[in-house]
Amino acid sequence: MIREINFDGIIGPSHNYAGLSPGNLAATHNAGATARPRAAALQGIAKMRANLALGLVQGILPPHARPDDRWLAALHTDYAAAPVHLKARSFSASPMWAANAATVSPAPDTADGRCHLTVANLVTMPHRSHEWPETLAQLRLAFAHPGFAVHPPVPASFGDEGAANHMRLAASHDAPGIEIFVYGESGGRFPARQHREACEAVARAHRLDPAHVLFAQQSPEAIAAGAFHNDVVAVANERTLFAHEQAFADHDGLYAALRARMPGVEIVEVPAERVSLDDAIRSYLFNAQLVTAASGTQTLIVPAEARANAAVWSWLQDHLRGNRPIRAVEVVDVRESMANGGGPACLRLRVACDPALVDPRFLVDDVKLDAIAAVVEAHWPERIEAGAIGDAALIDQVIAARRALLTALNLVELIDR
Repeated sequence: MIREINFDGIIGPSHNYAGLSPGNLAATHNAGATARPRAAALQGIAKMRANLALGLVQGILPPHARPDDRWLAALHTDYAAAPVHLKARSFSASPMWAANAATVSPAPDTADGRCHLTVANLVTMPHRSHEWPETLAQLRLAFAHPGFAVHPPVPASFGDEGAANHMRLAASHDAPGIEIFVYGESGGRFPARQHREACEAVARAHRLDPAHVLFAQQSPEAIAAGAFHNDVVAVANERTLFAHEQAFADHDGLYAALRARMPGVEIVEVPAERVSLDDAIRSYLFNAQLVTAASGTQTLIVPAEARANAAVWSWLQDHLRGNRPIRAVEVVDVRESMANGGGPACLRLRVACDPALVDPRFLVDDVKLDAIAAVVEAHWPERIEAGAIGDAALIDQVIAARRALLTALNLVELIDR
């Protein structure tokens, strides 16, 4: 009964371009631009519809309360009195990138036969460091069944950014797998956000067999080029690892260790001479959803920016003609998220489990997506200008929009979280 569920973060009504994330080149490049929260959320909903059309199971994670008054209170201020940089950090819609919500180990991998989730602490970036309490509340509600174990974050001194730095390979989603934790040590001009100590702590919390766990260092070159998470340069699905040649500090060692543990693994490495790190990061070729459609076809869901990049699109077409592991490519428009540094993979948290064990309020079909889209159309701001985050009317609109959505989803217990 285990199936992979993609839980997408609904893009919140406070979506804006404040440029809060050093190392995320798109976010810093677009700082000060006018954001379109309504269009952003509708693009995310369209992506979820495309997943449903492929026969995938689709879930949601609602936006967090913004501004985060509890965080501001802990800093002994409130939104009206806070300096501009704290206003921006409390107002960020960054929980939309659900790949950073938690790290997930499915039941076939764990000693107690439960699906384990550890909420990410996200301590490296101040605007994300206050996400975890509400994320923990949501996950404990969605996965309240005893078949799940939802853990609080590892201590804040060890940076953990969740599933964006974690990959799992297995013969199928319901089979035991190999879990790969990717950490950084040096990123040159940018911080390495994922610490090895955090990876090791999560592996212990999830009661994983050490023989089926690998720890891999992300290459400093990738971090310095703007690959602030591993999922900007690598992604895995079932037997397939899809990665850039420069994703890992020791790719030969990682591949050898992986083949020793899983002889049937299929490694698809994109050579730097065909797709440079710069092209990979600008196009988010690897920040794609690599999924197995209901037809059995392994499909790569890429942003429109990948099609617009000549080198990337040429490599993809050559791969498809070669009858390799990835047999289909689907293109989605998530340009509002992309402009803030998050592609299709950033927007979703993968959880392999029995869907019957999940609180059904967190699962969607086309009818529920229609209802969510109607709330977005009615309540989400159409535009947020660069200097608007201190506007009282905007704050009231953002708060009311989230309340309307949670009411429509029958998740009113989250309103005051």
